[in-house]
Amino acid sequence: MDFWIPEDLLCFFYFITFSNWGPKKKESTLLAFLLFFIIGISSVYIHDTRNFKNAYSSFLNRDSKVVLRISKILNPTFYHKKYRAEVIQVNKEETRGSILLNLQKDSTIKNLKVDELILVSSFFTNVLPPLNPSQFNYKAYLAKQGIYHQLFLENYQFLKYAKSQITLQGIAGGFRDKVQYSLSSQGFKKDELAVLSALLLGQRQAVSKELLSHYAAAGAIHILAISGLHVGIILLILTFLLSPLEKRKNGRYLKAFSIVLMLWAFAFIAGLSASVVRAVTMFTFVAVGQAVKRRNRVEFSLISSMLLLLIVKPMFLFDVGFQLSYLAVFGIVWLQPKLVVLYSPRFIISRKIWQLITVSIAAQAGILPLSIYYFHQFPGLFIVSNVVIIPFLGFILMGGIVVVVLSLLQLLPSFLVVIYGGLISLMNGFVNWISLQESFLFKDLGISFLMLLVFYGLLFTGVLFLIKKNTWRLGCFLLAILCLQSAYLFEEICANDAETFIVFHKSRAAIIGLRNGKELEIQSSVDSVKLTAMKVLKPYLSGKRFSTIKKINFKNYIRFNSQDILLVDSLGMYQIQNLRNPIVILQHSPKINLERLFETLKPSLIVVDGSNYKSQVDHWRTVSVENKIHFYNTAQKGAFVLENEP
Repeated sequence: MDFWIPEDLLCFFYFITFSNWGPKKKESTLLAFLLFFIIGISSVYIHDTRNFKNAYSSFLNRDSKVVLRISKILNPTFYHKKYRAEVIQVNKEETRGSILLNLQKDSTIKNLKVDELILVSSFFTNVLPPLNPSQFNYKAYLAKQGIYHQLFLENYQFLKYAKSQITLQGIAGGFRDKVQYSLSSQGFKKDELAVLSALLLGQRQAVSKELLSHYAAAGAIHILAISGLHVGIILLILTFLLSPLEKRKNGRYLKAFSIVLMLWAFAFIAGLSASVVRAVTMFTFVAVGQAVKRRNRVEFSLISSMLLLLIVKPMFLFDVGFQLSYLAVFGIVWLQPKLVVLYSPRFIISRKIWQLITVSIAAQAGILPLSIYYFHQFPGLFIVSNVVIIPFLGFILMGGIVVVVLSLLQLLPSFLVVIYGGLISLMNGFVNWISLQESFLFKDLGISFLMLLVFYGLLFTGVLFLIKKNTWRLGCFLLAILCLQSAYLFEEICANDAETFIVFHKSRAAIIGLRNGKELEIQSSVDSVKLTAMKVLKPYLSGKRFSTIKKINFKNYIRFNSQDILLVDSLGMYQIQNLRNPIVILQHSPKINLERLFETLKPSLIVVDGSNYKSQVDHWRTVSVENKIHFYNTAQKGAFVLENEP
């Protein structure tokens, strides 16, 4: 197996190495770096099922009989229900490994549940990479979770076993389903039940796209996924409620044990999903650290929990939720104490509000570069959202636990349903109002991985200097500023010199982009208003810092970097003289004799995009192969890109 160091892993080692860097700690820090490196590589190797003889891929063929165990229920798409499935047997051989299972939606068939076993005989296919530049790479995302193949099934293509395997996660998932069924019969409104399920059970499938977009625009999307915020609030409430135990002998240990037990009970109710387990593990260490009262207990607890999680599940490192959770908490731990002393309000209420504001700023500072890197937007009203919602969330979480217990006992009174549902509706309404303030939502932002590293270097050295001011730390901070300026200048030079020709892939549409520095010309059959908002183009436009984006009229000839490019559309006209082995792009299924075109133009390459009929594309491929002409189909290979970058 070939080893590589992914970008996210570099960030982690960068953080661990330099967090305690100093003249007297160099040797121990370098030794720790080497130890982390070896442990990390070993852990990744051990958890990669492809390195074992019983990996399922070693036994697959077209006639394989495969037994799958459902291990996780994923968010569905418009046409398919999605599951993560473990391949436990291939042709009576016990195997290991995971796949993505896509099951055609059918209202007559019940959803599969965690731990259920099914028998299939279909052949697995590779997960496809994105077809256009800068689009989300679902293939890479799944690969980081150990999934390399997928399976599409219709409802008649599998058999369900009468008995299922039993795992703790399956038991927790079954209990969560029971809770969800119980809540659904209590009379909550659709959006109220959806948010309640997301907050307490970690199930976001029922939350509408519109409501999700409102929370995202308001900077409160983290509310709808059980994370460190939810578990941290529960920890604070439990710490307060159980504080009388500290008066007893060894009371703080009993208190810590009780808190940890209740946190894991909450995780069980939420189905022991990965995000919940991560958050509860993190705050389990924090609770234990509080009990032993060691110096720097929060930092030690966070790093210890992170190390344990990465040893058990090393691919957590590439999970966006994992990264954002720890960065937010580290931001609060390190930066908030420095911010809160900048102002001392006179009254208790104003002090609490100021503390919430500083917590929000510190958490946002910790995740800001990464959230822009991943999501390309920044909610300007995040402070308003958090100051209002976080106190609100405490009541909703604790009230929700009471609602769940009473619902399971069939003792939930209708007036409590109305009150609790009203609180959720009130929160949804506030979030909706915040999301409507579009002038405060900064969209289409973007930074490169280089800028991401530099921003965190600047943030980290700045916090170190605030904690302890000395010449060495000031020098590191100033060096980080210099690196930021240099990186920005380097990217500006590269952007000004970049030249790119792109044939995007879009079904039933033709889109061609020609980049010259910071100017982008688009030639397309799509309406100008709809063009830049399309999923095909939007990821490419985000963060490229284009000064000019304009749609131009159709041109059937383009010369790019000494290469002749001829576009042939539905009119089928290509009578241009003196072309030297041009690249020919076929659009909108032109009715042409391709062999005659070969004789006339002698092209070096034929490119077909998504605007052509599939039957026509298949015919052109056959003719091209017979004439030994290279053929490029964007539907299979993705966007066709020519670059002339420095």
